[in-house]
Amino acid sequence: MRDVLREWRPVVDEAIEELLPRVVDEAYLSEFFGPATHAYDPDAIQLALADPIWELLDRGGKRWRAVVFLLLVEAFDEEPEEYLPYACIPEILHNGTIIVDDVEDGASMRRGEPAIHREFGTDIALNAGNAMYFLPLKVITHDPGDLDAETRLAAYEMLMYELNRTHLGQGMDITWHNQREIDITEQQYLEMCACKTGCLGRIVARLAAIVTGQPGAIEDAVADYAERMSIAFQIGDDILDVEHSLDRAGDFGKAFGNDIREGKKTLMAIHAVENADPEDAARLEEILWADDNTDEEIEWVLELYESTGAVEYARERALSLSDRARATLDGLDLEPEPKTQLAEFTRFVVERDD
Repeated sequence: MRDVLREWRPVVDEAIEELLPRVVDEAYLSEFFGPATHAYDPDAIQLALADPIWELLDRGGKRWRAVVFLLLVEAFDEEPEEYLPYACIPEILHNGTIIVDDVEDGASMRRGEPAIHREFGTDIALNAGNAMYFLPLKVITHDPGDLDAETRLAAYEMLMYELNRTHLGQGMDITWHNQREIDITEQQYLEMCACKTGCLGRIVARLAAIVTGQPGAIEDAVADYAERMSIAFQIGDDILDVEHSLDRAGDFGKAFGNDIREGKKTLMAIHAVENADPEDAARLEEILWADDNTDEEIEWVLELYESTGAVEYARERALSLSDRARATLDGLDLEPEPKTQLAEFTRFVVERDD
């Protein structure tokens, strides 16, 4: 799977660079955004948009959402290269949510370096992150696939539906973050993931189905596949934060005990509160609520997650979601090779180690 990602990543980045060049000038701004009413300031736009966006993109990221889009196109027996600009849409959206999420979470690190708002300032970070919600829509406006009006409208409506739901998920996550008690249910947590992370996956799958003209039943099925895989990815990401903190590894790109310091109400936190002694559950809530934590407190939480079986429980849930995503593919008539690779992605998102 890593070979597939390595093969496609430079191709995807090249396509993103056509959409948003590393260096913006008057000609690009006029062509892409329309002529200025008075006068653009390309230098200001460079500093406020291109620089922070490419700073984040150049730090890494696997581009797996774009690659899944391209594999789905191939699985539908179409040529992926013809739809490359559309593969940029979920990737740019995803990185935009990262910038905004890091501001909202007060994160200090992202991909091994200071979070974008720490490096460029909160005002520039929020503007750049929000712009990344809208820039991808220009792909559909420019219509590189020569789609008919009905198909373009379907793509727009799908994006608006799914993007609105991402904010439902983020809203739940923020509210829980600002509450001391952990009184949310596992089903509510999974719904948060389905909205916040799953909707980006659904965009990947639904867009591939829409632009290649697939029937509604196929669109729904691949959307289910991508949603379940995305939730498994989110749970797996939370597990990685704990495991790398247990190992005190320095190559994960986040601070030691990052999710605990941010007070994230993960599936592991929910499971630990439900299964720990009342005194331990109360202390966990206190540590997650605190503005700052010592390394000793982080280590205590990590040990609690282990002793209550929270890590293994979360892994089992992620694997179950991964299995269900794979089973959804089994029932679809897709091209064999990309179908196999799509199935492998459901394992990769859980079993990856970075």
